[in-house]
Amino acid sequence: MTLLGTRRGKVLTAASSDENEGDAPIGLLAGSGRFPILFAEAARRQGLRVACVGIKYEAPDELRELCDSFQIAGVARLGGMIRAFRRLGVRRIVMAGKVTKNVIYTPWRMVQLMPDFRTIRWWYFRNRVDNRDDSLLLGVIAEFERDGMTFASALDFCPELLVKDGVLTRRSPTPGERKDIEFGWNLAKEMGRLDVGQSVAIKEKAALAVEAIEGTDRCIERAGHLCRAGGWTLVKVAKPQQDMRFDVPTIGVTTIENLHKAGARVLAIEAGKTILLDQDKVIALADRYGLSIVAMGG
Repeated sequence: MTLLGTRRGKVLTAASSDENEGDAPIGLLAGSGRFPILFAEAARRQGLRVACVGIKYEAPDELRELCDSFQIAGVARLGGMIRAFRRLGVRRIVMAGKVTKNVIYTPWRMVQLMPDFRTIRWWYFRNRVDNRDDSLLLGVIAEFERDGMTFASALDFCPELLVKDGVLTRRSPTPGERKDIEFGWNLAKEMGRLDVGQSVAIKEKAALAVEAIEGTDRCIERAGHLCRAGGWTLVKVAKPQQDMRFDVPTIGVTTIENLHKAGARVLAIEAGKTILLDQDKVIALADRYGLSIVAMGG
């Protein structure tokens, strides 16, 4: 992701330098959470038109009012998504929001998900090295590229969401908690390198829980069950090979609520590579609960 500059109030990216693309709407492939809403708001402030295809059961209803067009598609309807964007003249697309990953392992998934022909063809005839996050998402991007569409990072349009370095809360980590951060940081980076997950829960230099397909919130919940005494640390980092077009680590109010319920005391995140949604609300809530949030460089 590289910002090239601004012109007439619009953020220009490498993908938007072509004048013919400048008049086309930006495509938004939206999952759940606040991120797609904040992206749509940022695009509107910049005078850009947004054509949204929301993932069924995931995309927030607020996007209907924020976007110039809004359609729903099932998570296994790649052909429908591509046709919708193509009808609207979309050439550039951003991904924003979470998608529940474990739906691909639901019983009778062909019946439950009702994939269209293009998804079936992609799933069974792609280069099936593995089904890790990066492999699947890069495969999806390649399928869109077959129809002349490219993906950009949503952060090209709202870079202010990336957290800056420093202790963000009134409470700083104790020396012992900083040792847990250092221990967890190396472990989380290795998990990221393996494309397993981006978060680890640490207590006294022991790993309580490691995020995998279940996501950060379930990882936090599990750590709370395993450490009834509380006082543990969550470390969440970007992958060493992080592609900023998708799966960027994201923290919001819900994360803080879940950490408090599970007895955590510290949240360590990676500066410049982590999205912090509704930053003022997140910091105020963490201060209220006595949590420490620290954003660190590599």
